[in-house]
Amino acid sequence: MAAGKHSGLNERALIADIFAPLVANTPGAFNLKDDAACLVPPAGKDLVITTDAIVAGVHFLKCDPADTIAAKALRVNLSDLAAKGAEPLGYTLCLALNEECTIQWVRDFASGLQRDQLGYSISLFGGDTVKAPGPLSVSITAIGTVEKDAMIRRYGAQAGDIVYVSGTIGDGAFGLDVARGLYGGLGEVHKEFLLQRYRCPEPRCALVPALRQFASAAMDVSDGLIGDLGALCSVSGVSADIILADVPLSSAARSLVCGDDNLLHRTLNGGDDYEVICTIAADDARAFEAAAKHCRVGVSKIGVITTGTHCPKVFDNNGKQITLLVERYEH
Repeated sequence: MAAGKHSGLNERALIADIFAPLVANTPGAFNLKDDAACLVPPAGKDLVITTDAIVAGVHFLKCDPADTIAAKALRVNLSDLAAKGAEPLGYTLCLALNEECTIQWVRDFASGLQRDQLGYSISLFGGDTVKAPGPLSVSITAIGTVEKDAMIRRYGAQAGDIVYVSGTIGDGAFGLDVARGLYGGLGEVHKEFLLQRYRCPEPRCALVPALRQFASAAMDVSDGLIGDLGALCSVSGVSADIILADVPLSSAARSLVCGDDNLLHRTLNGGDDYEVICTIAADDARAFEAAAKHCRVGVSKIGVITTGTHCPKVFDNNGKQITLLVERYEH
């Protein structure tokens, strides 16, 4: 793991004092004293690798606490692993610091990583830390494991499969709005809930056993429920019908969307949910729900996979199709 001098802390000190403790007792990381890590897959396992970057002003606000930025950077990658049915193993980090970042900021950032490493039983393998003139950016590559040839793909959904989504939808988008000072009339408890959901999403790693057993296709929801479902359907050569009333909302989100169609549509296309959307054969639906309950992760049936290659359709309770102004959040 390399580092450039920044804010008076030299390269060796940055590594030894702040990041080396994150690799303590990690086989193959060599205490960050080499140029690369060496990773041996567990016997009978495939490695699953995913990379996501988050950038100030695009994926988080510059005023967000450093530890929550670290948590978000890590968790959006763990969310991808969970949707692939992979158990998280570890990660590498590329951190581009700008002039506004202090040494205390870096320490707070590392403490956020340390907390999540303990929570998700993962380790840092290495990476790079540089000084950059542009916005603060964090890129993490997460590594997980699955049984040989068992990774869950986007491809695989078939007509008649039931569409499920974990957790609740829309909280992340509304949390961003709260962080920007919107919804002044919303109660403080709801505001704090939505803000936390935006800053620290919850990767559904606990759902992995149920997904491995039953999912025909899956992906995480990062750019909006309907847009990401459309991406899953596209590679599978199918489409979907979704019932709007069946899309799960938190009490905080429900208090906002009541009577406001524009906000209701925002739950479907706002992004930053980091829940898992998956398709399950109709005959396995009850068993999947039972398995998800055993995993202590809430899942909701929201529609069905259909034939055709058109974008997923959304219907109200009267069977009338709803037109969405925007189907997918684009950064």
